[in-house]
This record gives sequence, C-alpha cells and structure tokens, in this order.
Amino acid sequence: MSDSKRSGYSIRSDLLGMAIGILESRNNRLENNEHFAAENDSSYERKAVNPYTTDEVLSEAEKLYDFVQKK
Repeated sequence: MSDSKRSGYSIRSDLLGMAIGILESRNNRLENNEHFAAENDSSYERKAVNPYTTDEVLSEAEKLYDFVQKK
C-alpha cells in the first residue's frame, strides 16, 4: 500500500530522521563497548566516541534514498 500523495520533501525528511537514528544507534553501541571494555580490563583506557557529522547524516540518508529508488 503506497501513499503516492507524499511530497519529496516529506520523504527526504523521513530519510534524514532514519539516518540520524542509525548513526545514534551506532554511537550508542560504540559507547557501550567502551564502557564494557573499561569495566572488564582495569588497564583499558576509554576512547572518546566522536559525534556524527552532518556529512555522515547526509551520506546515510543518500544510501537509504538509493535503496528506495531501486525497482
């Protein structure tokens, strides 16, 4: 069931939200891994998890958009 009345802007907005969700999940997983490693190895020095960038959001959204465009 498709909703052909949605504008391109609405679709792009949804894709940006999905891309942000993907990147936030990735960063949360990386941060949890750092905490886990530090808890299990007292000599482990935690590394900073860099926040995602606008370019990463756009790149991820473009991947999603490319998938949507495939027939």
